[in-house]
Amino acid sequence: MHTTDVAIVGGGIIGLATAYRLQERFPGTKLMLLEKEREVAHHQTGHNSGVLHSGIYYKPGSLRAINCRQGKLAMQEFCEREEIPFNLCGKVIVAVDSSELPQLQKIFERGQANGVVCEMIDASRLKELEPHVRGVQAIHVPEAGIIDYRQVCERLSQRIAERGGTVLLNAKVSAMYRRNGRMIIESTGGEVETKYVITCGGLHSDRLTRLSGQTPTAQIVPFRGEYFEIKPSAQHLCKGLIYPVPDPDFPFLGVHFTRMIHGGVECGPNAVLALAREGYYKTSFNLFDLLETLTYSGFLRMAWKHWRQGCYEMWRSLNKGAFVAALQRLVPEITGADLVSAPAGVRAQALTPQGELVDDFLITENDLVVNVCNAPSPAATASLNVGQLVVDKLAPKLS
Repeated sequence: MHTTDVAIVGGGIIGLATAYRLQERFPGTKLMLLEKEREVAHHQTGHNSGVLHSGIYYKPGSLRAINCRQGKLAMQEFCEREEIPFNLCGKVIVAVDSSELPQLQKIFERGQANGVVCEMIDASRLKELEPHVRGVQAIHVPEAGIIDYRQVCERLSQRIAERGGTVLLNAKVSAMYRRNGRMIIESTGGEVETKYVITCGGLHSDRLTRLSGQTPTAQIVPFRGEYFEIKPSAQHLCKGLIYPVPDPDFPFLGVHFTRMIHGGVECGPNAVLALAREGYYKTSFNLFDLLETLTYSGFLRMAWKHWRQGCYEMWRSLNKGAFVAALQRLVPEITGADLVSAPAGVRAQALTPQGELVDDFLITENDLVVNVCNAPSPAATASLNVGQLVVDKLAPKLS
C-alpha cells in the first residue's frame, strides 16, 4: 500500500498544476498523483488546440474571467522560466456582415471589462493583419497566443518528481472510501491511503466525484471536436488566430483557424456528440457511456433546445463541403483540396439535470476531498491559477 498526505487523481494539466502549486505552498507535504493512462496529458490536455486565451469572452467577475487573466500571465512566466516556447501571435474575432456587429460589440465590452488588451478595427485594418480574411469589422486581440500544453505538462510532471512527489501512471481509480479518518483509494497501480484527496478527472470528473462520496450537481456529456489541418501550400491564408463571432446561445466558438506553435495551421472544430467519453474517432463507441448520455434529462433538454444547431454540426461532420463553406465565410480562398483530417479532441461539457450548461469552473469539497467538477476552456490557459484556487480549498487543513 502507498501512503501519502495528499493524493491527486488525474494527470491532465489541472491535476498537474494543482500538484505543482501545492508543493510550492506546502513543500513538506507528501504528494502522490494518480493517472490512469501510461502518460500525463493523454486526454483533453493532449488534444488541446494550444491557444493561450486572453479572457475576452467570459462574463466579467466569473471564475473563468478572473482565472484566465491571472492564469495566462502565470503560464507565460512559467514558460519563460522553463524555456518552453510560446508565441503571442494575436487573434481577430471577425464580423462577416452587419448582423453580427451587436454581438461583436458585446464581446468587445466584455474584453474591456476583463482588462483584455483589445481594439475594435475596421475592414481595412483587418486586411492589414489578415489579408485573406473577409469581414466588415473585427476585434484585434494582440495578446492572444499559442503554446504546446503537452510540453507544459511534461515539465510540470518533471518538477513535481524533483520536489519529491510521485506521479503514478497506469493507476486507474476504481473506488474511494473512508477508513479510520483517512481516505483509501483503490487503483490498478495499487491501494493508496491518504489524508486528503483532490480529483481532477476531466471527462470523468462526475464519476470521480461520486466515487469520492459526493453527489455531482452536473453530468459530463462528451462532445467531439473535429479538426482539419491546412496543407502547407495554403497556410499563408492564416497569419495568427482567426475566429468568427460566436453564437451567444451555443457553448462553442464556431469553426476557426489556429496557427500551431510547432508549425502548421488547424481549422475547426465541429462539435458533435461523442459516442464515448473518450470518443476521439467517429467509430469510437461505448454502450455504457452512450446510454448514460441518452437517458440523462439534462442532455435531452439541451438537445431539444439546440436541435437545429446540433443537426447543423452533424451535417458539417458528415459533409466536408459544409465544413469548407463555414470556413469560407471567414477566408473565401480556402478550398476542400487545402484540407486534410487532423486529430480530434473531446470536450467534457457539464450539464445540469435541467439542461443548463455549466459554463464556469465548479469546485466542491467536504472535510477530506476536493473535487474539480467542471474545468471548461480556458482551463489550460488558467491552469496554474486554478491549481492555486484548489490548493486554497485545502490550505486550512494543511496549515
